[in-house]
Amino acid sequence: MLLNPEFDSLNSVKYLFLREISEPKDNSLRIVVQEPVVNRLGIVPSAPEHPELAVLLKDSWPIESVDGCKTFELYWKRYVAYLVTEEMIGSCGDNKDEIYSGNRFSIYTKSHFLDHLARNTGAHTEPIQHFKLSCENHLIDIASYEVPAIRLREGTPEKLPRIQ
Repeated sequence: MLLNPEFDSLNSVKYLFLREISEPKDNSLRIVVQEPVVNRLGIVPSAPEHPELAVLLKDSWPIESVDGCKTFELYWKRYVAYLVTEEMIGSCGDNKDEIYSGNRFSIYTKSHFLDHLARNTGAHTEPIQHFKLSCENHLIDIASYEVPAIRLREGTPEKLPRIQ
């Protein structure tokens, strides 16, 4: 499903960090994510007290946000539910029976999250859609009746004008 060109751009990034999540109005959701890069000018941590780590860190570089990194703002006027999970814990589940498309920003037609909502909520007037942002630091599952507005923004997340 093509939402807009920003959807394709968001899905094509190699790394992604969650930078901000907020509810600007009742039952609305704003998420800001940023594409970090391998920073070959960054300082690589050393581990002299752990020789085994020194071997792993050899020829490595930090993945971090620098000037010019892509910043994406996603906005849902109304959501049903959302769940933020620490990435290491959230990556351990079995999702072989789920059906989705997308890489960093996935759209599910069958998922455990949708199953959970079907069991534990009701009175829905429209079909619920499930979206997932897979970041290096968090996994964010969002259930909504509609697709989000997605905008590619210039500048740091804290200086972005907000989608209304």
